[in-house]
Amino acid sequence: MIPAARTQAAIELLDAIITSARDGGAAADTLIARYFADRRYAGSKDRRAVRGLVYDAIRLLGERPENGRAAMLALAETKPELTVHFGGEGHAPSAIEPDEPRARTGLVPKWLGRMLTAGGIDRVQQAALLDRAPLDIRVNTLRGDVATVREAFPEAEPIAGLPNGLRLPPDSSIERHELFESGAIEVQDAGSQFVSLASAAAPGMTVIDLCAGGGGKTLALAAMMENRGRIVASDIDRGRLSRLPARAERAGVTIAEPLLLDGGREAHALERFTASADLVLIDAPCSGTGTWRRNPEARWRLNPDRLARLTATQSSLLDLGSRCVKSGGALVHIVCSLLDAEGCDQVAAFVTRNPGWTVVEIDGAIGAPHGLGRRLTPATHSTDGFFVAMMRAP
Repeated sequence: MIPAARTQAAIELLDAIITSARDGGAAADTLIARYFADRRYAGSKDRRAVRGLVYDAIRLLGERPENGRAAMLALAETKPELTVHFGGEGHAPSAIEPDEPRARTGLVPKWLGRMLTAGGIDRVQQAALLDRAPLDIRVNTLRGDVATVREAFPEAEPIAGLPNGLRLPPDSSIERHELFESGAIEVQDAGSQFVSLASAAAPGMTVIDLCAGGGGKTLALAAMMENRGRIVASDIDRGRLSRLPARAERAGVTIAEPLLLDGGREAHALERFTASADLVLIDAPCSGTGTWRRNPEARWRLNPDRLARLTATQSSLLDLGSRCVKSGGALVHIVCSLLDAEGCDQVAAFVTRNPGWTVVEIDGAIGAPHGLGRRLTPATHSTDGFFVAMMRAP
């Protein structure tokens, strides 16, 4: 592909991503993969260049743009060398009109910016939410050890506070490495590892991972528990939960039991676990503001109505999960969000409506105090953004 054709491809992809963000469709990564699956002629350099243009434009624009061309024209103002690609010849985008509209640059949608600022996330912190993320891995102590992994990956750097966490350069590829295939390492952001540690899961416990998804935290908990005890990994998403058995087998985890829940009837399925769990961990569905480093177009997807639905779901999940906690057991609330409405406000509301429950202090090495829990941010802790809190049952 000639450079102009790459720019046109980026415009086409941005159009698809903008539409998908508006309508709640597939993520940018998925759309990019589909686009190139239908264009086998595009080489690796073409794919890398087009992907770079797409994500540069997404990171540049806080508000969702009208279309891909307006987004690319905004990028061209910061990268003037792109303007020569607009000419309309061959596969190039059409020539730029003198007064053609450009998308407005910015960090985040204004309404979200106000909420983040109110929660202590200033513009410097907001900008860091859009930085490129490194590749963090967790050494699975059920299959390997840190020394062996560091020998295989000499470029890996230890992550302070994470005995089994290592950091690799962003472009590292590990999925075909023998240590990955043998289950000795898992891809997991440092923030996700930290909040897993905050649960204080221990051998012999009965644990319910209420929103297990594909099982990333389930596997981390199993390693903390030395594969002794019981983990019920539940979710309403059949597709995501179906990935857990193969991942667990590769990781040497035998204590994880997938439990598919029927949306709207979760309480019925969990009745048999009433007051039985030492620990219930809720990695709740959330806005994902803490993961914009990986999914910057996610800020185009969010609106006040969607946020209200998410916070209502989080509140319901806390009430649902609390019924499964035995006397003296722990309930852990986790969101990969930096909005107080999803983090500290949820915990404060829970303990208010549930007298007798108390907030437990979390290890001071994890993030920084915020409200009734602890928070990690990209700017301060070089992780994805997270909020985590622990409550103890009476």
